[in-house]
Formats: sequence, structure tokens, C-alpha cells
Amino acid sequence: MLLSFQPGLGAVRFNALIREFGSADAILSASYHALRAGLPEKLAAQLSSNPETPEIVDRLNYCRQWLESSKAHHIITLQSSQYPVALKELSDPPPLLYVVGNIDLLNEPQLAVVGSRRPTPQARRLAQELARDLSRKGLIITSGMALGIDAAAHQGVLGSYGSTIAVLGTGVDVIYPRSHGDLYQAIAMQGAVVSEFPLGTTPNPGNFPRRNRIISGLSSGVLVVEAALNSGSLISARLAAEQGREVFAVPGSVLNPLSRGCHKLIREGAVLVESAEDILIELQNYLRPFVESSDEPETISSDLSGVQRVILESLNGEAVSVDLICQISGLSFDEVSVILTEMELEGFIESVPGGYTRTG
Repeated sequence: MLLSFQPGLGAVRFNALIREFGSADAILSASYHALRAGLPEKLAAQLSSNPETPEIVDRLNYCRQWLESSKAHHIITLQSSQYPVALKELSDPPPLLYVVGNIDLLNEPQLAVVGSRRPTPQARRLAQELARDLSRKGLIITSGMALGIDAAAHQGVLGSYGSTIAVLGTGVDVIYPRSHGDLYQAIAMQGAVVSEFPLGTTPNPGNFPRRNRIISGLSSGVLVVEAALNSGSLISARLAAEQGREVFAVPGSVLNPLSRGCHKLIREGAVLVESAEDILIELQNYLRPFVESSDEPETISSDLSGVQRVILESLNGEAVSVDLICQISGLSFDEVSVILTEMELEGFIESVPGGYTRTG
């Protein structure tokens, strides 16, 4: 982590140094002259003489505290066996990934779903339905937790029994947009939240294009539901094509400016999508087994909030302790206790030895 916090040391330089010296410890022990061969003078001097500035030490201490605060918090390196194999194929894979939630999902077959931040109601509904149907067939749905199509794709999965991954352009401890607090907590409980940016990183326009390469890099393909010609979603589609991933696009009305980006992609060779089956045919070799239990209810009450919905879906069979719910959700004990009390009073859950289970 110490090496990753050095100003001016991006993914490309970081990975080049690892290849040259073999490890982060070897880099931090190298002389100025050895480092100067591949680095600017200022950065070589910084690494060889003063890599542990007071500011960096504070950030390291914060990272340690964050890691220890929950079993759902993870930091994985490029050398880790848990690092996503798909990302290692990139020319500039992130040296570190910060994860909240289930890290095993990062190596599962994924489809990225992206699109407009201000979609039409029809496109929003279609994104939810496609994400739901595809997740039930074994695909993890990956997106960026942005407004619009991103959020709709995540919500479509959260309403079923699949899993979803959100890749952020901020630190994983920074919720953006702020209005997606409940969505963040639900994704962390039923999937994973991921970022390459250090903890505490706030929104910066330059971070989001870099975030997009991870969304496409993790996935077997990218589905664009609705996008204008100048949309950032087209960047994700271009990156996907460059990375050898499939590109899918939903057509729309020629009168809708938000359809023009998708039409452009289709003209350039993207697979035209009218239903989930169009995607499944192309990605059938990537699908993992997925069994839907007839014991599971088809729907969960729409009266529940995002966090309540995910808590309810996690209560299947054995009792789940309050501490475990706190660790997975990132919520405090007091916050979780209030939510559980409300759900118990409404008859959705019941208290049993060892925690809570679903009623009925």
C-alpha cells in the first residue's frame, strides 16, 4: 500500500516497476540511481529518500483501520490469487483493488450494463428486466452505480436472487452520488463494491473514464441500453472492443437522441439486443450454473427499502446474527437494530436464538 500512495505513480509505472524489481519491497529499497532509469527525477528521489511522509503514514493508518473494521472489507494486489483474472489481461491493470462485499464474485462471469444517466422510462425498465433475466441465468451484472441505467441494472438484480458488482470512480468508502446510499448498502450485501482509487478519493471527472476500463475489463461483454453520441457509455463500449469483449446495444427510436449512440455501435458491429436471449446466445460459454429454488418467493414486497429488501433476502434457512449483518452492510449496530426492529414489527422477520430468520 505504501508504494501505491506515492504521488505521480500511476498503474502503468507501478506495474513496470514491479516487473523490473520483482516486488514493492525491492522498489522501496532501491537506490536513486536504480530508480532513475525508469522514473522522473522527482519521483525517483521521493521513493529513494522519503516514501513515508506524514500524510502517507496517516493514509496507511486509515487503511489498516478500515480493513480491520469489517470482514467484508478487502484490499487485493495484482499478485493475489483473488485478483480478477480478466483484469490481468489489461495493458494497465490496477495494482490494487479495494473491495466491499464478496470478493469471489470478481472472478465469476460478468456482463457490464451501462447507459444514459437520464434515460427514458422505457429504457430504465428494460435495463432492470434484462439485468434480472441475465442474472437468473448465471451472469453477474456489473455497472458503475451512476444515476440512470447503471442504477436500474443494479436494482434489477437486487430484486431477484442474483449478484451485482458496482465499480466506483471514487474510493469505496465514498458514496457517489450521495442519493445512492441505500443502493450502495444493498450492493455491498448482495454483491461487491470495487474501486482502484485509494480510500477517501472524492469524485473527479478524470477518474470515471479510468473506472470504465475496469467495468469492461471485468466483464465478458458490455451492454449499452441507451446512450447519446457523446456518452461516456460509448467509451466503455470502445474499451470493451479493444479488450476483446463482446459489445451489445439496444436499438431505439430514430427520433430519440439517446438512441443514436446505440445505433452507431450496431452499425460498427455490436450485437443488436431485443431480449436477454440475444446476449445469452453470444455468451453461453461463459455462463455458470444457476439453480432457482421453488421455495423462494418470486417477489419481495415493494414496501421494503433497498437495505431491508437485501436483509430479507439474506435470511434463508439458518439464523443470521446482527453482527454479521453489520459487517456485510457496513452499517452501525444501532442502525441495523432499528431496521431489524421495524421489519420484525411489520412481520417480515422474527428473532430466534443466534439472530434473525425470515417469517413464513
